[in-house]
Amino acid sequence: MSGAATLSPAPVPPAPRQRRWGIRRGRLIGGLTGIVLTVVIAAVVLWVSHVDNSGATESKVPVSWKRTVVTADGLVQQSGVKITQVAVTGDGGLVDLRFKVVDPERANSIHDESTPPAVVDEHTGLVVHELFMDHSHSGPYKTGVTYYLVFNNPGNWVHPGSRVTVLLGDAAVEHVLVP
Repeated sequence: MSGAATLSPAPVPPAPRQRRWGIRRGRLIGGLTGIVLTVVIAAVVLWVSHVDNSGATESKVPVSWKRTVVTADGLVQQSGVKITQVAVTGDGGLVDLRFKVVDPERANSIHDESTPPAVVDEHTGLVVHELFMDHSHSGPYKTGVTYYLVFNNPGNWVHPGSRVTVLLGDAAVEHVLVP
């Protein structure tokens, strides 16, 4: 014996490859499970927040802008006009609303200051109501004539493919598709 003692620890043998893969596989499965659960929970929360108990989508029209909801035909009966177009123009900065007058007497309700015309983006609830250059029709409406209202579209919120609620007079027509 040499009489010299060593104080260094004995080398540790490497872990078997099978055990390292098992740990990695467990972490991978756990991580993927966490991601899938997060996505599923987020989807359920988004779905529940947009659907009421009856299964119909909830109206995004702010309370101060609420009007009687009617069909397109009901708008003719209530306000005397028929929507012919809602389109985004001006490189996305304007919303062009066109309507044809069927009954000029009823169409005068569109001029009522207590129920100004507007377009509401159904996805965000944004009310587009500011008329471009403050333009609005004045004078009596004529049967069969198509009139227009051009609204500023701040931030280009309303875009092709959007669904909007059109507010004319004391009526609202929901789910109008913007082409």
